[in-house]
Amino acid sequence: MDPRRRNNVTSVGPVGGRAVVLAHGFGCDQNMWRLVVPALAQRYRVVLFDYVGCGGSDLASWSAQRYSSLHGYAQDVVEVCRELDLRDAVFVGHSVSAMVGVLAAESVPERIGALVMVAPSPCYVDDEGYRGGFSAEDIEELLAALESNYLGWSSTMAPVIMGNPERPELGQELTNSFCATDPDIARVFARTTFLSDSREDLKRVTVPTLVLECSQDVIAPREVGAYVHAAVPSSRLVTLEATGHCPQLSAPEATADAVLEFLAGLR
Repeated sequence: MDPRRRNNVTSVGPVGGRAVVLAHGFGCDQNMWRLVVPALAQRYRVVLFDYVGCGGSDLASWSAQRYSSLHGYAQDVVEVCRELDLRDAVFVGHSVSAMVGVLAAESVPERIGALVMVAPSPCYVDDEGYRGGFSAEDIEELLAALESNYLGWSSTMAPVIMGNPERPELGQELTNSFCATDPDIARVFARTTFLSDSREDLKRVTVPTLVLECSQDVIAPREVGAYVHAAVPSSRLVTLEATGHCPQLSAPEATADAVLEFLAGLR
């Protein structure tokens, strides 16, 4: 199938020049970027898509075997970039998509020339000398709760992930997004996300990279941002005046400004 149909690819902004590809995280879709798109699209071609199983993607294209690894999602990104003949694009990945972008950029360096990692985490599980934010037991309990009652898990966890309790509408939006995802697909994506370990992949990043972290984030604490920054050669770390795991919703202006400043500095 044409990747544009499979992944519900859309684009806005001027054609020509450098493209900016926006990639959503677990349980979300391209709509999560709507508040930052207008600022980016004034200067750049902005390409959005949904991972298979999310949003307006082609559900018939979903395969548990393919999408049980981040490499399956990275292959989707590669195929979209090839289909659109993108060259030297900037890949902006939120949460787990930051690591998907690392894999895709390594595979097609001529098509992805820079990375922006928004609230990234290469590994969610604490390890010796590494704080991912969760113990192995925490992750297994999280996945067990998700697999036994996905809708209940979504209603409980989405507001926690979003943060900003004084703005309950944000937590409700994330809850609605989670609940719109097919539970069987979400279970596979969750295991792929929370059990992944991309720490070694970070060392092979060769493109200019911006790491955007939030001042408070229960999913990707600041120790993780510092780790990613230290692991990725020549990366830049920016701490947003934002809380929660989704700054593109909670602090869209600050997020867009940071991305635009990074883009302006690229050759």
